Amino acid sequence: MAVMEVRNPRSGERDYRFEPTSAADIAAKARAARDAQRAWFSGGLERRIAILKKWAESLGRHAAEIAAALSVDTGRTRISHEELGAVEHFIHGYCEAAPQVLAQPFRKFSHNDEIIFKTTLVPYPLVGVISPWNFPLVLSFIDAIPALVAGAAVMIKPSEVTPRFVEPLQRSIDDVPELARIITLVRGGAETGQAVVANSDAIVFTGSIKTGRKIALAAAEAFIPAFLELGGKDPAVVLAGSDLARAATSILRSAIYNTGQVCYAIERVYVDASVHDEFVAELLRQAATLRRSHAAGDGGHYGPFIFEAQGAIVQAQLQDAVARGARILSGGKVENVGGAIWLDPTIVTGVDHGMAVMTEETFGPVVPVMKFDSVEEAAHLVNDTVFGLSGAVFGPDTHTAGDFATLMEAGGVSINDTELQRGMMFDGEKTAFKMSGMGGSRYGATSILRYVRKRALIANEGGIKPLTELSELET
Repeated sequence: MAVMEVRNPRSGERDYRFEPTSAADIAAKARAARDAQRAWFSGGLERRIAILKKWAESLGRHAAEIAAALSVDTGRTRISHEELGAVEHFIHGYCEAAPQVLAQPFRKFSHNDEIIFKTTLVPYPLVGVISPWNFPLVLSFIDAIPALVAGAAVMIKPSEVTPRFVEPLQRSIDDVPELARIITLVRGGAETGQAVVANSDAIVFTGSIKTGRKIALAAAEAFIPAFLELGGKDPAVVLAGSDLARAATSILRSAIYNTGQVCYAIERVYVDASVHDEFVAELLRQAATLRRSHAAGDGGHYGPFIFEAQGAIVQAQLQDAVARGARILSGGKVENVGGAIWLDPTIVTGVDHGMAVMTEETFGPVVPVMKFDSVEEAAHLVNDTVFGLSGAVFGPDTHTAGDFATLMEAGGVSINDTELQRGMMFDGEKTAFKMSGMGGSRYGATSILRYVRKRALIANEGGIKPLTELSELET
């Protein structure tokens, strides 16, 4: 396979190259991983927990070089360190939860106490993980770690857009030989991803609906389960009586975090007509306090686009909106500065659902604001979409906002804040609605159970039915 070149998001230079893993190598690695998985599972949960905790220590030792590579990959620093912390949090959280989640004692049949049964949990031998470029490390392991805890081996293909971190990450894994045999990292583009699907027993994908459809079809052909975490077009609703300063801060924080390159970023805002103008003014006031981050520690709030093509996608949406009558009140211009692709926080009004910026995933720091005249209209607007990942609602109190939240067709709804699901990792469950995903909850400690099959062991401790019961004669 041809060597792949990787663009530096801050300089625009193609300054990193790697050779993709071939389909033949992936097949061989998959066979080796399945061989190692048998010992990984049969060794028991306590051993798996101990090994994963050793890896958490190794991640700490390699943290500086992993974070440095992530920073080059993504053009950001603080969030790269946050990703490392999140992965360590996943390890410890799932290890703590696993003994209770995976415990399956013998029980008696409800209608016959002479028969006892036990459900044994059998992991898929090899779980494939295909992760995106916006959070390269976190989204490689948010699913891989519960699969490992369950007793599966994992094969991970990070995005070819952000592959540099794989080398130092591999060194952290190699420090724990027992783990190196059951975590396989491969690199490449679409062909590599196809090979991962073809050689896995279950597949997890995080990314766009378009690619998710292809993976779902390939998984169906291979007759394996697919767990899909796809795109979002998350709405925020601002009801009359809301704290407008609070709503503006929370919505901006969500829209600007990671330069808007987050599946659950707020990408469309609906505001009661009675407070629309006041809210927009507050949004503009706060947006004016934000500035670009040109280097680590410079106090900036957002970086350049990670993926060069994303800037063009966002610019096209903004041009479409303006052509259809929208007004850009701040930002709005995607520009190349020294090879880096920038867009300042962009506030857009006069929008409607005839515009791509209100209906298609943006993945950029854009806040389109639309007014509504009634709660019924707002409920129709937020649900007029193929997406159903999450959303937010602001109101004068929890009860009022909560009532509206129950009308929203989304897997997680934050009340008087945004993105609260980010802190819910082990405490609750949510699934994506509509085309934003399928395959059970990624959240909650019981997400470990996505990676196992259930086998019932049933024992009769009493007598058995005699052959005379087969007789059709009346008694």
